[in-house]
Amino acid sequence: MSVTVRVPTTLRTLTAGSAEVSVDGSTVAEVLDGLEGTHPGFKERLLDDGGQLRRFVNVFVADDDVRFLQGLDTPVPDGETVAIIPAVAGGSSPSLVR
Repeated sequence: MSVTVRVPTTLRTLTAGSAEVSVDGSTVAEVLDGLEGTHPGFKERLLDDGGQLRRFVNVFVADDDVRFLQGLDTPVPDGETVAIIPAVAGGSSPSLVR
């Protein structure tokens, strides 16, 4: 099953600059395995030592966050899009907001 993975700018060095890549997989875990096989370095950036998604990494199948589905076991239908979205933190100091 071929799926499209949307790659954030910060990880595009692993895909030679490509914003989207195609890999095979029927679950998020299989998609990440396929991504690692064709573009080494993804798993160490996306998964912690226990093999789970790092806290600051969000993965979506279609528009659904896999953390609220079945995590890495979330099914990925053929032709679907998987998006990797790094979490962004920060903001303004309350004294600067008016």
